[in-house]
Amino acid sequence: MKIETFAVGAFQENTYLVIDEQSRESVLIDPGAEPERLIAAVEKSRTTLKAMWVTHAHIDHVGAIAGVKRRWPVPIHLHPLDLTLYRHANTQAAVYGLPFDDPPLPDEELADGDQLTVGTLRFDVAHVPGHAPGHVMIHGNGVAFVGDCLFAGSVGRTDLPGSNGAHLSRSLEVITALDPATVLYPGHGPPTTVRDELQSNPFLNGTARILA
Repeated sequence: MKIETFAVGAFQENTYLVIDEQSRESVLIDPGAEPERLIAAVEKSRTTLKAMWVTHAHIDHVGAIAGVKRRWPVPIHLHPLDLTLYRHANTQAAVYGLPFDDPPLPDEELADGDQLTVGTLRFDVAHVPGHAPGHVMIHGNGVAFVGDCLFAGSVGRTDLPGSNGAHLSRSLEVITALDPATVLYPGHGPPTTVRDELQSNPFLNGTARILA
């Protein structure tokens, strides 16, 4: 497995290109902005893009979907509880004064316990609401794509429409129950590990609390 990271757009959101080196198939996780750059990356990888997997539907995670979909008609996977956010992403963009290319509706629904595949790689889906109602974590092969639930040294916001601090607290328990060596790939900032966050993240070691 190979993972390429692209910090894109005004929010420097992490889009991930996950490559199964055996089959030369790939997926994009959270195509957030700069579709031309992401398309070029897929083409440079000489892989066949099979899908787009979306952890949650905030604008900085879905802004490149339309452009990528025009290039390759691959399925978009999203949890249905984030469909309202997804449908109104253009309104979110307007609040920030950002141009936005409305994405087509999702093709596939994600649910807790689902399994996703790309080539020979298998990943599990966990519903981890709190930052967004339909937020999911995609994990397997020693890594977890955690979207905006957890960052190196911090956690996701709970002051946005649809956010819930109590739900996020429970979701963080799900994430940190993974093997301590699991590498966490967040929606913003550098990767980290479960072990490092349990030791140093103030929201996980008891020195700070999540606002409800």
